[in-house]
Amino acid sequence: MPTREHEIWLDLIQERPLLAADLLRLVHPEIPDFERARIESGGLNEHKPTEYRADSVVSLLAGDETALALIVEVQRGPVKDKRWSWPAYLGALWGRRRCPVALLVICPDRGVARQARVPIRMGHPGLVVTPLVLGPDEIPVIIDPGEAAENVELTVLSALVHGTEPTAEKIFAAMFDAFHHTDTDEAQGYIDELLAMLPRAAGQLLEAMMQTKQREYKSDYFRRAEAEGRAKGEAEGRAKGEAEGRAKGEARALLTVLDSRGIEVTDEIHARIIGCTDLEQLDTWLRRAVTAASAGDLFD
Repeated sequence: MPTREHEIWLDLIQERPLLAADLLRLVHPEIPDFERARIESGGLNEHKPTEYRADSVVSLLAGDETALALIVEVQRGPVKDKRWSWPAYLGALWGRRRCPVALLVICPDRGVARQARVPIRMGHPGLVVTPLVLGPDEIPVIIDPGEAAENVELTVLSALVHGTEPTAEKIFAAMFDAFHHTDTDEAQGYIDELLAMLPRAAGQLLEAMMQTKQREYKSDYFRRAEAEGRAKGEAEGRAKGEAEGRAKGEARALLTVLDSRGIEVTDEIHARIIGCTDLEQLDTWLRRAVTAASAGDLFD
């Protein structure tokens, strides 16, 4: 059963077939000139009893001709069995399409990438298949907003692969800027996918940045937390004015984050948070709450 992490690569290529060429260039820059890209059927059978089905096939087109037919495989586990089928994929597609073909293997894990790079020697003199492997080290760290805007899908993959590294906050910030150039629902979908796959600490950083930036797209968790927190806070502060009501809502959202991380909040700290009416200060505390080891760390 394909995992969510397996499918996101293919979903992004499905949304934008040119992404397959962008990824291929990261490991093999010498590809034929082409004008557009098109998704093809992944079925590679030629009326044979053995079924060969690639994860995805993308045609890079020059006019009405196919400049290159690209097989895209996402490999997250051992490659031993695939070493027998990958050459068959290439042969079947080459015979069916009668055009140049290539195999791009995407490996989110560095160890799997090392396995996949080993040339496949088929026995016939000179007949060696060397997969073009895209591992974590080949995915660029995209922190420039302009670069992110040019290729939103690649920026999402950069966030997925490098979201646990020291540059994560800069990557997420560039991604948010890039989302100004895409559909809000689409951006929301990307965020929800990232939060489902990123480790907890990286996901919490992403959550905090969304909360601080007041974006219109937020995760399911934060939408619920904000709705609950602000509803309570605004109900308590309605009589004292809208500004104080918003502060109450921010404070409740902050307490919800601390509670979800299992961080103990003393009565004194609870009173300090609830009593704060400075929205900027509450935003600062909320960002710190993502990585704080204790509630006291919010105030350092």
